[in-house]
Order: sequence, then structure tokens, then C-alpha cells
Amino acid sequence: MLSMFAGRGELMNAAFITAVILLICAVSSKVLYRFGIPILILFLTIGMLMGSEGPGGIYFDNAALAENICNLALLIIIFSGGFDTNWKAARPVALASGILATLGVFLTAAFVGIFTHFALGFTLLEGMLLGSIISSTDYASVFAILRSQQSDLKSNLAPMLEMESGSNDPAAYMFTVIFLGLLTGESQNIGLLLLTQIAVGTFFGVVVGKAAVWLINNINLDIDGLYPIMVIGMALLTYSGAGMLGGNGFLAGYITGIIMGNSRLVKKVSLVRYFDGLSWLMQILLFMTLGLLVFPSQLLSVVVAGVLVAIFLIFVARPLVVFLVLSVFKRPFNEQLLVSWVGFRGAASIVFATYPLTAGLPVAEQIFNIVFFVALVSVLLQGTLFIPIAKKLDLVEPEGTVFRTFTDYSGDIYAELLEVMIPEGSPLAGKAIMDLDIPPNVLIMMIKREGKIITCRGKTILREGDTLMMAGDHEVLLEIDAWARSPQDNSLTKPE
Repeated sequence: MLSMFAGRGELMNAAFITAVILLICAVSSKVLYRFGIPILILFLTIGMLMGSEGPGGIYFDNAALAENICNLALLIIIFSGGFDTNWKAARPVALASGILATLGVFLTAAFVGIFTHFALGFTLLEGMLLGSIISSTDYASVFAILRSQQSDLKSNLAPMLEMESGSNDPAAYMFTVIFLGLLTGESQNIGLLLLTQIAVGTFFGVVVGKAAVWLINNINLDIDGLYPIMVIGMALLTYSGAGMLGGNGFLAGYITGIIMGNSRLVKKVSLVRYFDGLSWLMQILLFMTLGLLVFPSQLLSVVVAGVLVAIFLIFVARPLVVFLVLSVFKRPFNEQLLVSWVGFRGAASIVFATYPLTAGLPVAEQIFNIVFFVALVSVLLQGTLFIPIAKKLDLVEPEGTVFRTFTDYSGDIYAELLEVMIPEGSPLAGKAIMDLDIPPNVLIMMIKREGKIITCRGKTILREGDTLMMAGDHEVLLEIDAWARSPQDNSLTKPE
């Protein structure tokens, strides 16, 4: 009996600690993002504090378990990134983004590999492995900063960065696997491996994505809460199916996410919001697991190497790659500078750094600690200065928000976005949102008032000069816009 109560006590303690950690992560994001600091720094810090060398004292050195947990979490993050991608906005910059996400990843790996070979004494293959691991950029950090500050970038830079950072993880994964195989002596046909990874991953991504759209729209489940379960199942199916046949599971997951996110789906708005929250939960799990895995005392031994690699990556390799690629597309110099700067290293890089640990490479711990250190430096330095540099280069859209880059409100109901201005004498002025005769299939997302963003609530009183960001059917939005500009207080006829 006593042992039963003791077991329950341990469970309660674990639940309490988990609750405190989740609340701290959620609440502190408000403060951190105000200064442009990605919250993943907090997740990593909490993980290290809970680890063997921190106050938590949890000894954790199981690289294989960490790799499995983090692969699953990374899949959800990559799938969610594809689900959020607005293909209509990304299409004009898809070619440039695709080249950055493939050729750019290889060139980054090559530059870093050659540098670490000559500067740090790594063998060329070890250097290429390290370069491959840190060759992809972090999707979540960039857009969390833009979203939190209600900002957008000019010249379609936001869709370009979104698509690059969302799609370059599969390429980094492929190069990591290739060089890891070469170092472990695994016999492999590199050309066939690349072809299989891309072809099978793409095939599964397209087939499962199309099948998922048809199934979700036709199954008509009685319980709405089962729709997210179905989508999670589809994400796991495309990842595992592609992987079992030698394909790139992360590529398959990303493509499935894009197809589903840009198709008409029932319950789409709730699905997007669900996966937005699930993606954040996976990031917390991922970074805390990696924080537990790292031993802070070991980071001291790689400070010099980590600083050198971080400086080379941020100020040499990334700019060189970006200028080589974007010059072909004749992008202005200031745009190339910003894209060069926005090359944060984050989740995928640290996850891929666990692969050498699992494989038992002699340099595995050194590579893991260097990658961990580089990710910290990259996020702190580049993340903090991202918005100030974008403003200095005159690339922040003064009236825009990055929400237009995402598919959050592009489902069957919320098909279009429109800014509706409330002029002087408008029938909407002086009324609470809850009192407006607006159809239920129209959503007021936010209100711009005197340069500030106002959260929409039912009791919010609209004022002359307000700008409403609304989502809904195109024709209905035009009706509302005409109504707002009308001097007469005419009620809006709700569409059938």
C-alpha cells in the first residue's frame, strides 16, 4: 500500500514539474520575443538545468532514445511547416527557395567541411558530416519572431525564407546519412541512395497527401476531435512508409503537409490551429530532450571550435551560398544581405547531431557539442538582430503581417483575406463586434488601430480609422467592405 502511494507521489511530482515547465515556456515567450529572442533558447536551458549537471539531476545519456524521440518531434514540426505553407504565396519564389534548400545545403556543408578540415583538424569526411548536420536553417524561429511582432517582409522574402527553411531539412538529412555511412564504412551507392530518397519520399508525400484530403473530406466523422488524430496518422504513415522503402520520410512528411494545407479541407481552421499548438509542444519536447542529453561542462572544451564554426557559418558560408544563388535571380543587394543573415540553426541541426552518437563515431561527442554550441550562438545573435537588421535594410513591410504567408485561414470557409477600413461616418463605427450583423462564415482576425494591433473580442468597440483584417469568402468580404464604406446603417444580408 505504501509503495502504491509512493508511486502516485512520484507521478504527482512529475506532473507538477511538467506543468510548471509548460507554463514557464508559454508565458515567457511574450517577453523573449519582444526582444527578438527565439524561445528555443529557454527550452534548451530548462533541459540543461534538469539534466545531470543541473539542479534537476536527471542523468540522461541515451543517444538512441533521444534520436527516436527527436525524429518523431521533428517529423511533426516539418509536417506542420508544410501544412502552414501557402503555396499561392510561395510559388513565385519556389525555384529560388528550392535551390537554396538543395544546392544551397550542399554548398554550405562543403564550405563548412573544408573549413573544419583545415582549421580544426577534422578529416575531410568528418568535416563534411559536421557541415551536413548544420547545413539546414530553422523554420520555427524565423516565423515565430515575425508572428510575435506582427511583422512581414517586403518582396516576397517571407515566403522565400519559409519555403527554404521548411524544405531544407530533408536535404540536410540526406547528406548527413550519406557522410555518416561513408565514415562508418557502410557500402552504399550514393547516386542510387539520393535517387531513392527523393523519388520514394516524393511519391509517398504526394500519394498520401492526396489520399488524406479525399478521406478527410468524405469520411464525415461524428466526433470532430478525431480529425486531428487522422491527420497525425497520415503524417506517421507517409514518414514510415517512405522510410521503410528507403525514401526520405521527412521529405514525404513535408510534401504531404503542403498538399493537405493547400487543399480544401473540412475542419481546416481547427486543424491548422491544433497543429500549431502540437508543433510547439513537439519543440518543447525536442529541445528539452536535447538539453538533457548535453553535458554543459563538455561545452567548455569546444568553445573555441564552436565560435570559429559559428563565425564562419554566419559571416562566410551562409552569405557566400545566398549571394551565389540569389544573384542568378537578380535579387537586390539588401535582400541578399537579409536572407544571408536569416540562416538560424536550430532543431534539425541538433537532432541530426545525435546520429553520430548513435553510430558510435569517435568524434561524435565533439561534433554534437560543436553543433549544440553553434545553434545557441546562431539563434542568440541572428535571432536577436533579425528585425533590427530587416528594418535597417528597409525590408519590413510597414502595413503587412506575416499571416498572409500561411494557410491558417485558407480553408473551405476562410478562403480569402481582406483589409477593411472603417472611414469617418461608417455604420460599423461605435459598434461592438458582437453586435455586427456579420455572417458566421466570416472571421475578424485582428484590428489595426493607430499603429497597434488590437485583439478581437466580442465586446471590442470599433472606431473610425480602424482597419479590420477579415477572412472569409471573397464575395462576402467585398460586401462587408462596401457596407463599411456606406454612409447609411444598412444591415448586411447573410449569404445562403
